[in-house]
Amino acid sequence: MAGEMEKSLLHQHKEKHFTAGEAVRDIIIGVSDGLTVPFALAAGLSGANASSAVILTAGVAEVAAGAISMGLGGYLAAKSEADHYMRELKREQDEIIAVPDTEAAEVAEILAEYGIAPHEYSPVVNALRKNPKAWLDFMMKFELGLEKPDPKRALHSALTIATAYIIGGIVPLFPYMLIPTAGRAVVASVIVTLIALLIFGYAKGHFTGSKPFRSAFETALIGAIASAAAYGMAKLVQLF
Repeated sequence: MAGEMEKSLLHQHKEKHFTAGEAVRDIIIGVSDGLTVPFALAAGLSGANASSAVILTAGVAEVAAGAISMGLGGYLAAKSEADHYMRELKREQDEIIAVPDTEAAEVAEILAEYGIAPHEYSPVVNALRKNPKAWLDFMMKFELGLEKPDPKRALHSALTIATAYIIGGIVPLFPYMLIPTAGRAVVASVIVTLIALLIFGYAKGHFTGSKPFRSAFETALIGAIASAAAYGMAKLVQLF
């Protein structure tokens, strides 16, 4: 009866949690770099008095190389995470077989840290010992703090980051596609990119739980500093 009541309560109560954290993280990484790096490159080349055609060619090449590099980095990071999980899973599995009493004591210690008394957690420990798979899952989550990664995570991460980088990279280069004069194109690029950075920063703050307006300001400021530094360096080099 109690079990049916709990199921009924769980069915009635639907919690709304944001669960796409990994995908959002990949998008943030890709878009933020995609907006900032080509923006700084274009500003730097504009400071060196390069033509719009040269800036656009260099920008497209950078976006292509950056997307491949960032995507590969995301793939390797996710692959390393998955490999680490499998190594720890194998090690924990061996320990449960080799030293079950020690592992059971670790379960008791973990539960005790939550304020559960020995007479309350003893049945839980005994139940886990009878279910090796559940025991292994418990140790991975609560002792090591590791969640089983999605097998397709590495490929998804690579594609998401690379695509986000390309989308972000197109924004600062778009004015150079339409305006043949680099001096005018860079002004348009600055305006368009700063607006994009503000919108992206606001969205990033909204999805990550931080203050959206502060996130928008910080994101735009970083992009502005990067482009100003590149432009200034190009002008400085011209003096020598």
